[in-house]
Amino acid sequence: MITALVDITEDFPILKRQIHGHRLIYLDSAATSQKPQSVIDVLNHYYETTNANVLRSVHTLAEESTLALENAREKIAQFIHATSPREVIFTRGTTESLNTIARAWGDKFFGPGDEIVLSPMEHHSNLIPWQQLAKRTGGHLKFIELQSDGTITLDEVKRQITDRTRIVTLSAVSNVLGTINPVAEVARLAHQAGAIMVVDGAQSVPHQPTDVQAWGIDFLAFSGHKMLGPTGIGVLWGKEALLEAADPVVFGGEMIAYVDREDATWAELPAKFEGGTPHIAGAIGLGAAVDYLTAIGMPRVEEHSRILAEEAYARLANLNGVTVYGPPIPRTGVAAFNITGIHPHDVSQVLDSQGIAIRAGHHCAQPLMHWLDVGSTARASFYLYNSDRDIDALVDGIEVTKRYFNR
Repeated sequence: MITALVDITEDFPILKRQIHGHRLIYLDSAATSQKPQSVIDVLNHYYETTNANVLRSVHTLAEESTLALENAREKIAQFIHATSPREVIFTRGTTESLNTIARAWGDKFFGPGDEIVLSPMEHHSNLIPWQQLAKRTGGHLKFIELQSDGTITLDEVKRQITDRTRIVTLSAVSNVLGTINPVAEVARLAHQAGAIMVVDGAQSVPHQPTDVQAWGIDFLAFSGHKMLGPTGIGVLWGKEALLEAADPVVFGGEMIAYVDREDATWAELPAKFEGGTPHIAGAIGLGAAVDYLTAIGMPRVEEHSRILAEEAYARLANLNGVTVYGPPIPRTGVAAFNITGIHPHDVSQVLDSQGIAIRAGHHCAQPLMHWLDVGSTARASFYLYNSDRDIDALVDGIEVTKRYFNR
């Protein structure tokens, strides 16, 4: 029996809701996770007692707000094993983090004829910034072709990397297939060619222990709202030397050191990349989410996500008329599927009538949909507050859906 971790469902107020007369069965955590009461309380406490802008002012509230922001930065640095909090840049999310890398590092160090290596399974956020960089500079994109089960091989990675490769970028976990990619091994191959390694951690950081040093990567992007934190806050981590060498892309506010009428100089890291007032409450809330996950233990979260995803795959694959995508094992977080003859949006609507929240569409991964030869899929995604009881409900809901459309 797969129970929610240490029976934590009581920590999540929204899970007490009834949807259309049924208990809420939330299976859309890959889109955004629900928030524990401790994170909600931290946000409320900040706005009720501490709210002030950070850095420049010296009054009590401003000093408290600045301290809380920097404490959150330190927690996040420890959570991903950064060498210093200076390497942790607050952004609005994974998308902004990846765009920042493409602009701040790419525009400066990527040129005509240079190559970016990535996979067809990437979320649009880890594809379009690189498409645009290649268009701006005269560079090229090269794709690591997938195996039939939606995995990649290191031999295929080697085939795509050349002496013109400057950037290799890969999602650590696919948001559709649940594929767990070998980012450490790919990073080693990238570095052998003199390229940098960028990782989209949107689906991995919430579910697995993250050690940027052990992975040997150069940049990591992830979002707070997928790991129990607030929306509108994310992280760009980069090696300090690379961040120092890159140019800022948002100008004004606290990212400057000195300004005169003709020119300006930049503040030290991390302020150099945090122009304007940051999402202070969001960062503090993300720090509280990190506290919650750390207290449970990321190895336990990882095991729970893996067991749920593999169990869901196995049970859905045994249903008549249901196709499940990605490798059966190992996988984590998600189970994308289709029911023969029923559009995913219709599947989602019937499941919603039973209180089951899933995702339907192309999941911001249209090249992957083309590779799968489908227009869209339904997607159930799991997190630490889910259990096999939720998989039971999903399986039952799919059978109800099939009967509804085949009556």
